[in-house]
Amino acid sequence: MSEMAIGMIGLGVMGRNLALNMEEKGFSVAAWDAWPEPVDRFIAAAQGKQIQGFKDLEAFVKSIHRPRRIILLVKAGEVVDKTIAALRPFLEPGDLLVDGGNEYYLNTERRTKELAAVGIRYFGMGVSGGELGARNGPSLMPGGDKEGYQELEPILMKIAAPHADGPCVTYIGPGGSGHYVKMIHNGIEYGDMQLIAEAYDVLKNLGGLSNAELADVFDAWNKVELESYLIEITAKIFRTKDPEGKGDLVEMIVDATAQKGTGKWTMQEAAELGLAAPTIATAGLPLLTTSASLGYYDSSRRERLPANLTQAQRDFFGSHTYKRLDKEGDFHTDWSASS
Repeated sequence: MSEMAIGMIGLGVMGRNLALNMEEKGFSVAAWDAWPEPVDRFIAAAQGKQIQGFKDLEAFVKSIHRPRRIILLVKAGEVVDKTIAALRPFLEPGDLLVDGGNEYYLNTERRTKELAAVGIRYFGMGVSGGELGARNGPSLMPGGDKEGYQELEPILMKIAAPHADGPCVTYIGPGGSGHYVKMIHNGIEYGDMQLIAEAYDVLKNLGGLSNAELADVFDAWNKVELESYLIEITAKIFRTKDPEGKGDLVEMIVDATAQKGTGKWTMQEAAELGLAAPTIATAGLPLLTTSASLGYYDSSRRERLPANLTQAQRDFFGSHTYKRLDKEGDFHTDWSASS
């Protein structure tokens, strides 16, 4: 096989699906992971495609057409730094690294400066849409060297989600701007999901609606001004049955949730800038301190909270998994197939 058009580091859910997306759009892909098992599984599943798997990092880098374009989809923070350190002996001036993870934008700014000193261009690119988006068309938020973006643009324009106004990708700006936009994007998304969960809570516990009736309500909302991906998948969640045969799956999900850092970073940035972000911080309450304190008291004495729905949403669009009430472990459901 001739030199590969682009490299992919990290063959988790996002990495392997984005690699398949690029290959499907006509770009050959070199793939590497720090562990041999993901490489073996990915290559076995990609037979007949323009994809070449590597377990040796140097061989992986040498297989890519110069100047090299390499996308990293690995865990943010220390893992990114270690991956870059392992790559550097094999890179050459002009090569382009693209971090597609949910990284803190100041880390991206730091790496951009460090790598620029040795002639390597560094990009921070937000990737939104989860597993299905990576495979079929994500929203992309690239930030870094403008000329580097122009080299990436032919690939990004083809793999991004299509829209009436054009592909869902644009050059954001220099340095860590791409990751900054993704950070804010995620923070807003957390606020949206909380508002949806609170609407669900009111309709279910005060209105007495069943999950089937809730699904109908959210379907109706998705046909008017509230139309959105989150409203759409929420309706599907309410119709999904528990594969264990215990009724509706959403009722079996533990009502506790978490986040991977971007929501916290959004609030830190809002505090640094002196900006109010009440929807994200406390979910759009008119008396923030009083209502938030009352809400904390009310939630602490509630037997069950609506975070089970938020966890279902996160598993639907991002394969983040959820915990069940009736047994230990982390679970993932193919919601599209089940609903």
